[in-house]
Amino acid sequence: MLLTLSTTRVPATDLGFLLHKNPARTQTFSLSFGSAHVFYPEVSDDRCTAALLLDVDPVALVRGTSGRKEGRTLAQYVNDRPYVASSFLSVAIAQVLGSALGGRSKERTELAASPIPLEARLDVVPSRGGEEFLRRLFEPLGYEIDIEPYPLDSTFPEWGESLYFSVTLKAVVRLADLLSHLYLLIPTLDSGKHYAFGSDEVEKLVRQGEGWLESHPEKETIVRRYLKGRRTLVQDALEQLTETETPDLDEVEAQHDREEEVVERKISLHEQRLGSVLAVLKGSGAHRILDLGCGEGRLLELLLKDKQFTNILGMDVSYRSLGIAQDKLRLERLPPMQRERISLIQGSLIYRDRRLEGYEAAAVVEVIEHLDLPRLNAFTRVVFEFARPQMVVMTTPNIEYNPKFETLAAGQFRHKDHRFEWTRAEFQAWVETLCLRFGYAARFLPIGPEDADVGAPSQMAVLEKTA
Repeated sequence: MLLTLSTTRVPATDLGFLLHKNPARTQTFSLSFGSAHVFYPEVSDDRCTAALLLDVDPVALVRGTSGRKEGRTLAQYVNDRPYVASSFLSVAIAQVLGSALGGRSKERTELAASPIPLEARLDVVPSRGGEEFLRRLFEPLGYEIDIEPYPLDSTFPEWGESLYFSVTLKAVVRLADLLSHLYLLIPTLDSGKHYAFGSDEVEKLVRQGEGWLESHPEKETIVRRYLKGRRTLVQDALEQLTETETPDLDEVEAQHDREEEVVERKISLHEQRLGSVLAVLKGSGAHRILDLGCGEGRLLELLLKDKQFTNILGMDVSYRSLGIAQDKLRLERLPPMQRERISLIQGSLIYRDRRLEGYEAAAVVEVIEHLDLPRLNAFTRVVFEFARPQMVVMTTPNIEYNPKFETLAAGQFRHKDHRFEWTRAEFQAWVETLCLRFGYAARFLPIGPEDADVGAPSQMAVLEKTA
C-alpha cells in the first residue's frame, strides 16, 4: 500500500519540514497491523517526493481478531488488504504524519499554513462507483485528478475493468488539507474497515471534515460510507455537520454588502459596473445567459427587461439572496411567457453543475474575490472547462484604486468577505493564464472614473472562446 506526496514549491526539500521526516534517511514505524516506512525516492530543490509505504501483515490481522481457529477461511489470509488503499492508510496518516495532518511545523510555521503545489498518488484505490465516483469525491475540492483503471486480467481484456484504480491528485492546497481529505475519503472508497468503531469516529469525522465536508455535494454519501451505514452514528454526524454551518452567514454577508456600497456610493460604481456588463452581453448577441453569483438579482432585473435575453439562469450559494431576488423580480406575478425566461437555482461555483451547461454567455460580477485562492482552480474548471460558454464577463475590484476611497482605511479591502483584491497586472496575468489553459481570448476594460496613475476602481475581463 503506497502513498506518495510531491511538491515543486522551491525549495521542494522543505517538504521534509512539513512532514517532520528527514529526506536523508528512511524511517520505520510499528503499527498494530504491520509496519509503515517513510522514505524519499526523489529529492531536489525543484521537486521532492515522500513515500509512505505500508507493510500490512494479513496473518497477524486474522490472529488478532480471535483466538479461535474455527470459522477462518482462506479469504482471511489471501485478500487485497496489503495492497489496496483503505482505513489502514488513514491510521498510518494519523499516527506517522500526525503533525502534518494537524498543520503543525515548528521550523516552517508559515509554510504549513500556506497553499503550495502538491501532488498525491495512490497506486491502488478501490472504487465501487468507478471513475465517476472518484471524480465526485475529489473534483469539488479543487483537485485535478488523473485516473488509471486496472483490468481484471491483462491476459484476458474481454473480462473488462476491475474495481481498482491508480489515482493522482494535483492542487495548490495546504498539506494539512490534502491529508485530511485523504484521511476521510480513502475509507469512504473501501467497503471494509479494519477496526471496531463508535461515537469517537463521529468526532474524528467532524474534526477532519471541518471547513469542507459540510458543504461537499457528496456529504451524506461520505458520512454514510465512512461510518459503514451505522444509522445512529450517521444521523449524529450529519446533525453535527449541520450545526457547524453558521446560521447567520447570509445576514453577515448582507451587512458586508451594505458596507461595500457605502464605500463605492459616491460614484455609483455598482450601477456603472452592471451597465458595462449588460452592454457587453447585449453586444455579443447572446440569448442564453448565466448570472453566476447573482446575489439579490440586480443584474437579473436588467437582463429580464431586455427581450434579447430569452433564457436567463441566476445561481447563488445563498438561499437568502435568492429569496430576495425572487421577491425583487416578482417572479410569482410575472406573465407565463416572461416567467419562462428566467430561473433561479442554489449552487456553488466550486462544484461542477451540469445545469450550467449549454449557455452562450456568463456574467461573474464581483464574485471571484470572495473565493479562497486555493479554490479558484475549482472555480475556473467549473466555468471554463465544464460549463464552457462562448463568452464570460468577469469584474473584480482594482486594489490600486482603494486609497482614493475616503471611507476606506489604509490597507483595508472594500468588503470584509474579500479573500483578496488584485492589481490590474495581477488580474490580467491570471486571466491570460486561463485563456491559454482553456482556449479563450481576453480583452480588458476599465469600469468607473479612470485615474492616470492607478486606473479605474473596477476592472472587467471579457473572455471569448477561440476553440
